[in-house]
Amino acid sequence: MAEIRKDPITGRWVIIAVDRSQRPSDFVHNQSVQNDGSCPFCVGAEDKTPPEIVALRPQDTQANKPGWKVRVVPNKFPALKIEGELEKHGVGLYDVMHGVGAHEVIVETPDHSLGMADLEVSNIADILEMYKNRLLDLSKDPRFKYILIFKNHGYEAGATLAHTHSQVIATPVTPINIKSELHGAREYFLMKDRCLFCDIIRQELMFGKDRVAIENELFIVLAPFASRFPFEFCILPKKHAHNYTSISEEEKWALADILKALLTRMKDVLNDPSYNFILHTSPRAEGPARPGYWQTLPYDFHWHIEIIPRLTRTAGFEWGTGFYINPTAPEEAAKYIRQWEIKKKEMNYMA
Repeated sequence: MAEIRKDPITGRWVIIAVDRSQRPSDFVHNQSVQNDGSCPFCVGAEDKTPPEIVALRPQDTQANKPGWKVRVVPNKFPALKIEGELEKHGVGLYDVMHGVGAHEVIVETPDHSLGMADLEVSNIADILEMYKNRLLDLSKDPRFKYILIFKNHGYEAGATLAHTHSQVIATPVTPINIKSELHGAREYFLMKDRCLFCDIIRQELMFGKDRVAIENELFIVLAPFASRFPFEFCILPKKHAHNYTSISEEEKWALADILKALLTRMKDVLNDPSYNFILHTSPRAEGPARPGYWQTLPYDFHWHIEIIPRLTRTAGFEWGTGFYINPTAPEEAAKYIRQWEIKKKEMNYMA
Protein backbone atom coordinates (compact mmCIF):
# COMPACT_ATOMS: atom_id res chain seq x y z
CA MET A 1 0.00 0.00 0.00
CA ALA A 2 1.11 3.55 -0.70
CA GLU A 3 2.02 5.84 2.19
CA ILE A 4 1.07 9.49 2.69
CA ARG A 5 3.73 11.61 4.38
CA LYS A 6 3.58 15.23 5.55
CA ASP A 7 6.40 17.70 4.99
CA PRO A 8 6.73 19.37 8.43
CA ILE A 9 8.23 22.52 6.89
CA THR A 10 5.61 23.38 4.23
CA GLY A 11 2.63 21.32 5.44
CA ARG A 12 2.47 19.63 2.03
CA TRP A 13 1.37 16.00 1.90
CA VAL A 14 3.18 13.62 -0.46
CA ILE A 15 2.02 10.20 -1.70
CA ILE A 16 4.83 7.63 -1.76
CA ALA A 17 3.46 5.13 -4.31
CA VAL A 18 6.25 2.88 -5.54
CA ASP A 19 3.88 0.58 -7.46
CA ARG A 20 3.09 3.45 -9.85
CA SER A 21 6.52 2.98 -11.45
CA GLN A 22 5.16 -0.15 -13.12
CA ARG A 23 2.63 1.74 -15.24
CA PRO A 24 2.88 1.01 -18.96
CA SER A 25 3.10 3.81 -21.53
CA ASP A 26 2.27 3.90 -25.21
CA PHE A 27 3.79 7.36 -25.73
CA VAL A 28 7.14 7.86 -27.40
CA HIS A 29 7.16 11.66 -27.02
CA ASN A 30 4.71 12.02 -29.90
CA GLN A 31 1.25 13.41 -29.37
CA SER A 32 -0.99 11.00 -31.27
CA VAL A 33 -0.57 7.26 -31.06
CA GLN A 34 -2.35 4.79 -33.33
CA ASN A 35 -4.06 1.92 -31.59
CA ASP A 36 -2.10 -1.30 -32.10
CA GLY A 37 -4.74 -3.42 -30.39
CA SER A 38 -3.16 -3.22 -26.93
CA CYS A 39 -5.08 -0.21 -25.58
CA PRO A 40 -7.04 -1.24 -22.45
CA PHE A 41 -9.52 1.62 -22.87
CA CYS A 42 -10.76 0.68 -26.32
CA VAL A 43 -14.10 -0.92 -27.03
CA GLY A 44 -13.73 -4.70 -26.98
CA ALA A 45 -10.90 -4.55 -24.43
CA GLU A 46 -13.11 -4.23 -21.36
CA ASP A 47 -11.49 -7.32 -19.82
CA LYS A 48 -8.12 -5.49 -19.73
CA THR A 49 -9.33 -3.10 -17.01
CA PRO A 50 -10.68 -3.76 -13.53
CA PRO A 51 -14.50 -4.21 -13.51
CA GLU A 52 -16.33 -0.98 -14.27
CA ILE A 53 -17.72 1.11 -11.43
CA VAL A 54 -20.37 2.79 -13.55
CA ALA A 55 -20.91 3.38 -17.25
CA LEU A 56 -23.18 5.33 -19.52
CA ARG A 57 -24.58 2.62 -21.77
CA PRO A 58 -27.91 1.47 -23.26
CA GLN A 59 -29.97 -0.69 -20.90
CA ASP A 60 -29.77 -3.69 -23.22
CA THR A 61 -25.96 -3.88 -22.92
CA GLN A 62 -24.05 -5.73 -20.23
CA ALA A 63 -21.53 -4.29 -17.79
CA ASN A 64 -17.90 -4.78 -18.85
CA LYS A 65 -18.99 -5.41 -22.44
CA PRO A 66 -19.07 -3.19 -25.55
CA GLY A 67 -21.88 -0.68 -26.03
CA TRP A 68 -20.79 2.00 -23.53
CA LYS A 69 -20.41 5.72 -24.23
CA VAL A 70 -18.51 6.75 -21.07
CA ARG A 71 -16.98 4.20 -18.72
CA VAL A 72 -15.51 4.52 -15.21
CA VAL A 73 -13.07 1.92 -13.89
CA PRO A 74 -10.65 1.75 -10.96
CA ASN A 75 -7.13 2.77 -11.93
CA LYS A 76 -5.11 -0.41 -12.39
CA PHE A 77 -2.09 1.33 -10.84
CA PRO A 78 -3.72 3.56 -8.20
CA ALA A 79 -1.94 6.31 -6.33
CA LEU A 80 -4.30 5.59 -3.43
CA LYS A 81 -6.38 2.47 -2.68
CA ILE A 82 -9.93 2.46 -1.40
CA GLU A 83 -9.40 -0.53 0.92
CA GLY A 84 -8.21 -0.06 4.48
CA GLU A 85 -8.09 2.56 7.20
CA LEU A 86 -5.88 5.63 7.45
CA GLU A 87 -4.20 4.70 10.76
CA LYS A 88 -2.54 8.07 11.21
CA HIS A 89 0.64 7.83 13.25
CA GLY A 90 3.88 9.60 13.98
CA VAL A 91 7.43 8.58 13.13
CA GLY A 92 9.39 10.88 15.41
CA LEU A 93 8.38 14.40 14.35
CA TYR A 94 6.91 13.18 11.04
CA ASP A 95 3.22 12.53 10.33
CA VAL A 96 2.30 9.47 8.28
CA MET A 97 -0.88 7.67 7.23
CA HIS A 98 -1.77 4.76 4.99
CA GLY A 99 -2.41 5.55 1.34
CA VAL A 100 -6.18 5.25 1.56
CA GLY A 101 -8.30 7.07 -1.01
CA ALA A 102 -9.80 6.39 -4.40
CA HIS A 103 -8.31 6.52 -7.87
CA GLU A 104 -10.59 6.09 -10.88
CA VAL A 105 -10.32 6.51 -14.64
CA ILE A 106 -13.14 8.02 -16.72
CA VAL A 107 -12.77 6.68 -20.26
CA GLU A 108 -14.40 9.44 -22.28
CA THR A 109 -15.19 7.66 -25.54
CA PRO A 110 -14.84 4.19 -27.09
CA ASP A 111 -13.06 5.78 -30.08
CA HIS A 112 -9.28 5.67 -29.67
CA SER A 113 -8.68 8.25 -32.40
CA LEU A 114 -10.60 11.13 -30.80
CA GLY A 115 -9.47 13.66 -28.23
CA MET A 116 -11.88 15.67 -26.10
CA ALA A 117 -11.61 18.55 -28.59
CA ASP A 118 -12.86 16.21 -31.34
CA LEU A 119 -15.94 15.00 -29.48
CA GLU A 120 -19.45 16.28 -30.13
CA VAL A 121 -20.93 18.65 -27.55
CA SER A 122 -23.36 15.89 -26.53
CA ASN A 123 -20.44 13.55 -25.80
CA ILE A 124 -18.73 16.20 -23.67
CA ALA A 125 -22.02 16.75 -21.81
CA ASP A 126 -22.04 13.02 -20.98
CA ILE A 127 -18.52 13.29 -19.57
CA LEU A 128 -19.48 16.32 -17.47
CA GLU A 129 -22.47 14.38 -16.11
CA MET A 130 -20.12 11.56 -15.14
CA TYR A 131 -17.92 14.06 -13.28
CA LYS A 132 -20.96 15.00 -11.20
CA ASN A 133 -21.79 11.32 -10.63
CA ARG A 134 -18.33 10.53 -9.28
CA LEU A 135 -18.18 13.59 -7.02
CA LEU A 136 -21.55 12.78 -5.49
CA ASP A 137 -20.73 9.11 -5.02
CA LEU A 138 -17.25 9.50 -3.54
CA SER A 139 -18.30 12.36 -1.25
CA LYS A 140 -20.38 9.84 0.71
CA ASP A 141 -17.20 8.20 2.05
CA PRO A 142 -16.30 9.85 5.39
CA ARG A 143 -12.60 9.04 4.90
CA PHE A 144 -12.25 11.44 1.96
CA LYS A 145 -11.68 15.17 2.46
CA TYR A 146 -11.17 16.20 -1.15
CA ILE A 147 -12.02 14.83 -4.60
CA LEU A 148 -10.06 16.10 -7.59
CA ILE A 149 -11.06 15.50 -11.19
CA PHE A 150 -8.32 16.14 -13.72
CA LYS A 151 -7.18 15.28 -17.21
CA ASN A 152 -3.68 14.86 -18.60
CA HIS A 153 -3.70 15.25 -22.38
CA GLY A 154 -0.47 14.34 -24.11
CA TYR A 155 2.92 13.09 -23.06
CA GLU A 156 4.24 16.43 -21.74
CA ALA A 157 1.17 16.73 -19.50
CA GLY A 158 1.82 13.37 -17.85
CA ALA A 159 -0.47 11.04 -19.80
CA THR A 160 0.80 7.49 -20.19
CA LEU A 161 -2.02 6.23 -22.42
CA ALA A 162 -3.11 8.07 -25.55
CA HIS A 163 -6.80 7.08 -25.37
CA THR A 164 -8.58 10.18 -24.06
CA HIS A 165 -9.55 9.89 -20.42
CA SER A 166 -9.95 11.85 -17.20
CA GLN A 167 -9.03 10.74 -13.70
CA VAL A 168 -10.56 11.06 -10.24
CA ILE A 169 -8.51 10.95 -7.05
CA ALA A 170 -10.12 11.22 -3.61
CA THR A 171 -7.69 12.13 -0.84
CA PRO A 172 -7.94 11.89 2.97
CA VAL A 173 -6.48 15.41 3.31
CA THR A 174 -7.22 18.72 1.59
CA PRO A 175 -4.32 19.36 -0.83
CA ILE A 176 -2.19 22.43 -0.15
CA ASN A 177 -3.02 24.11 -3.50
CA ILE A 178 -6.73 23.78 -2.77
CA LYS A 179 -6.23 25.12 0.75
CA SER A 180 -4.49 28.15 -0.70
CA GLU A 181 -7.45 28.94 -2.97
CA LEU A 182 -9.95 28.29 -0.19
CA HIS A 183 -8.06 30.53 2.20
CA GLY A 184 -7.81 33.40 -0.31
CA ALA A 185 -11.50 33.15 -1.15
CA ARG A 186 -12.49 32.99 2.55
CA GLU A 187 -10.38 36.01 3.49
CA TYR A 188 -11.86 38.08 0.67
CA PHE A 189 -15.40 37.07 1.59
CA LEU A 190 -14.89 37.90 5.26
CA MET A 191 -13.46 41.29 4.31
CA LYS A 192 -15.99 42.33 1.65
CA ASP A 193 -18.95 39.97 2.09
CA ARG A 194 -18.69 39.09 -1.61
CA CYS A 195 -17.31 36.20 -3.62
CA LEU A 196 -13.83 36.96 -4.98
CA PHE A 197 -14.44 34.98 -8.16
CA CYS A 198 -17.75 36.76 -8.83
CA ASP A 199 -15.98 40.11 -8.45
CA ILE A 200 -13.27 39.01 -10.89
CA ILE A 201 -15.92 38.03 -13.45
CA ARG A 202 -17.73 41.34 -13.03
CA GLN A 203 -14.53 43.35 -13.41
CA GLU A 204 -13.34 41.47 -16.48
CA LEU A 205 -16.71 41.99 -18.17
CA MET A 206 -16.89 45.67 -17.23
CA PHE A 207 -13.41 46.84 -18.20
CA GLY A 208 -12.66 46.05 -21.83
CA LYS A 209 -12.88 42.25 -21.75
CA ASP A 210 -9.16 42.11 -22.63
CA ARG A 211 -8.72 38.81 -20.81
CA VAL A 212 -12.05 37.27 -21.87
CA ALA A 213 -11.32 34.55 -24.42
CA ILE A 214 -14.84 33.16 -24.91
CA GLU A 215 -18.19 33.57 -23.17
CA ASN A 216 -21.74 32.38 -23.50
CA GLU A 217 -24.84 33.13 -21.46
CA LEU A 218 -23.82 30.98 -18.49
CA PHE A 219 -20.01 30.60 -18.60
CA ILE A 220 -16.90 32.66 -19.20
CA VAL A 221 -13.35 31.69 -20.21
CA LEU A 222 -10.71 34.02 -18.74
CA ALA A 223 -6.97 34.25 -19.13
CA PRO A 224 -6.11 34.95 -15.46
CA PHE A 225 -4.64 38.39 -14.75
CA ALA A 226 -1.54 36.77 -13.22
CA SER A 227 -1.37 33.76 -15.54
CA ARG A 228 1.48 31.42 -14.63
CA PHE A 229 1.76 29.81 -18.05
CA PRO A 230 1.22 30.82 -21.71
CA PHE A 231 -2.41 30.34 -22.75
CA GLU A 232 -3.53 29.36 -19.26
CA PHE A 233 -7.33 29.63 -19.06
CA CYS A 234 -9.99 29.41 -16.39
CA ILE A 235 -13.63 28.49 -17.06
CA LEU A 236 -16.11 29.82 -14.51
CA PRO A 237 -19.90 29.77 -14.20
CA LYS A 238 -21.24 33.33 -14.31
CA LYS A 239 -23.82 32.44 -11.67
CA HIS A 240 -22.27 31.85 -8.27
CA ALA A 241 -21.92 28.20 -7.24
CA HIS A 242 -19.39 26.78 -4.79
CA ASN A 243 -19.75 23.10 -5.70
CA TYR A 244 -19.73 21.53 -9.15
CA THR A 245 -22.38 19.01 -8.12
CA SER A 246 -24.99 21.80 -8.17
CA ILE A 247 -24.64 22.14 -11.96
CA SER A 248 -28.01 22.11 -13.71
CA GLU A 249 -28.90 20.42 -16.98
CA GLU A 250 -28.87 23.78 -18.79
CA GLU A 251 -25.51 24.68 -17.26
CA LYS A 252 -24.05 21.29 -18.17
CA TRP A 253 -24.84 21.84 -21.87
CA ALA A 254 -23.56 25.42 -21.78
CA LEU A 255 -20.32 24.23 -20.18
CA ALA A 256 -19.96 21.44 -22.77
CA ASP A 257 -20.43 23.99 -25.53
CA ILE A 258 -17.83 26.45 -24.24
CA LEU A 259 -15.38 23.67 -23.37
CA LYS A 260 -15.67 22.32 -26.92
CA ALA A 261 -15.07 25.83 -28.32
CA LEU A 262 -11.99 26.43 -26.14
CA LEU A 263 -10.35 23.05 -26.74
CA THR A 264 -11.00 23.23 -30.48
CA ARG A 265 -9.41 26.67 -30.73
CA MET A 266 -6.47 25.61 -28.57
CA LYS A 267 -5.94 22.61 -30.84
CA ASP A 268 -5.93 24.84 -33.92
CA VAL A 269 -3.97 27.77 -32.50
CA LEU A 270 -1.38 25.81 -30.52
CA ASN A 271 -1.12 22.71 -32.75
CA ASP A 272 -2.85 20.26 -30.39
CA PRO A 273 -0.73 20.93 -27.30
CA SER A 274 -0.39 18.72 -24.29
CA TYR A 275 -2.45 20.22 -21.48
CA ASN A 276 -3.68 19.67 -17.95
CA PHE A 277 -7.36 20.11 -17.12
CA ILE A 278 -8.25 20.52 -13.44
CA LEU A 279 -11.67 20.89 -11.82
CA HIS A 280 -11.56 22.81 -8.53
CA THR A 281 -14.73 22.48 -6.49
CA SER A 282 -15.42 22.97 -2.80
CA PRO A 283 -14.03 20.19 -0.57
CA ARG A 284 -17.33 18.51 0.10
CA ALA A 285 -20.75 18.21 -1.49
CA GLU A 286 -23.87 19.42 0.29
CA GLY A 287 -24.58 17.48 3.45
CA PRO A 288 -23.99 17.42 7.20
CA ALA A 289 -20.75 18.89 8.52
CA ARG A 290 -18.07 16.41 9.57
CA PRO A 291 -15.48 17.17 12.28
CA GLY A 292 -12.08 18.16 10.95
CA TYR A 293 -13.28 19.00 7.44
CA TRP A 294 -12.96 22.39 5.82
CA GLN A 295 -16.43 23.90 6.08
CA THR A 296 -16.89 25.84 2.86
CA LEU A 297 -19.54 28.50 3.12
CA PRO A 298 -21.96 28.56 0.17
CA TYR A 299 -20.74 32.04 -0.79
CA ASP A 300 -16.98 32.10 -0.24
CA PHE A 301 -15.82 29.76 -3.02
CA HIS A 302 -16.65 29.46 -6.72
CA TRP A 303 -15.99 26.23 -8.61
CA HIS A 304 -13.95 26.51 -11.79
CA ILE A 305 -11.91 24.59 -14.34
CA GLU A 306 -8.25 25.39 -15.00
CA ILE A 307 -6.74 24.46 -18.37
CA ILE A 308 -2.96 24.73 -18.69
CA PRO A 309 -1.21 23.98 -22.01
CA ARG A 310 2.30 22.59 -21.52
CA LEU A 311 4.12 25.01 -23.82
CA THR A 312 7.00 25.86 -21.50
CA ARG A 313 8.94 23.93 -18.90
CA THR A 314 9.06 24.75 -15.22
CA ALA A 315 12.71 25.44 -14.41
CA GLY A 316 14.92 26.15 -11.41
CA PHE A 317 13.70 29.66 -10.66
CA GLU A 318 10.06 28.54 -10.57
CA TRP A 319 10.79 25.46 -8.47
CA GLY A 320 12.98 27.46 -6.11
CA THR A 321 10.63 30.37 -5.59
CA GLY A 322 7.12 29.49 -6.74
CA PHE A 323 7.52 32.68 -8.81
CA TYR A 324 6.51 31.96 -12.42
CA ILE A 325 7.88 33.55 -15.59
CA ASN A 326 5.23 33.70 -18.33
CA PRO A 327 6.45 34.83 -21.80
CA THR A 328 2.89 35.40 -23.12
CA ALA A 329 0.70 38.13 -21.68
CA PRO A 330 -2.78 36.83 -20.77
CA GLU A 331 -4.30 39.68 -22.79
CA GLU A 332 -2.54 38.40 -25.93
CA ALA A 333 -3.52 34.80 -25.24
CA ALA A 334 -7.18 35.74 -24.80
CA LYS A 335 -7.12 37.91 -27.92
CA TYR A 336 -5.63 35.12 -30.01
CA ILE A 337 -8.29 32.62 -28.91
CA ARG A 338 -11.07 35.21 -29.19
CA GLN A 339 -10.16 36.20 -32.75
CA TRP A 340 -9.26 32.76 -34.05
CA GLU A 341 -12.64 32.06 -35.63
CA ILE A 342 -12.40 35.32 -37.59
CA LYS A 343 -8.86 34.54 -38.76
CA LYS A 344 -9.84 31.00 -39.68
CA LYS A 345 -12.73 32.21 -41.83
CA GLU A 346 -10.42 34.73 -43.54
CA MET A 347 -7.86 32.03 -44.34
CA ASN A 348 -10.53 29.68 -45.69
CA TYR A 349 -11.89 32.52 -47.85
CA MET A 350 -8.43 33.31 -49.25
CA ALA A 351 -7.79 29.61 -49.92
